[in-house]
Amino acid sequence: MKLAQLSSLIRSKNAGPFVLTFDIMFPDEQSYLRVKRSGVLNAALFARLYRCQPEKVRFFECDNARAFKFSIPRVIFQGDLGDGDLHGGQQFMPLVDLEVP
Repeated sequence: MKLAQLSSLIRSKNAGPFVLTFDIMFPDEQSYLRVKRSGVLNAALFARLYRCQPEKVRFFECDNARAFKFSIPRVIFQGDLGDGDLHGGQQFMPLVDLEVP
């Protein structure tokens, strides 16, 4: 099943001009635990998808909020020449079709 089918929200946004943050939230405990137990969401996956060093990925599991949060350095700083997503709001797309066993 795809991550988008299990989650209620997948979003990305700026966390300042130098960092992107991603939130993945779930409507119920069952969906959240399915993804958590699968181990599919992890720092190594984000490093691969977003072409950054794994040690630069900050990864949080928020059990009480049924959410995952990832933060990575922006490749192009917000507003710098070549920045095609000023607010960081379109960076979540590689996560939508992620398969969850």
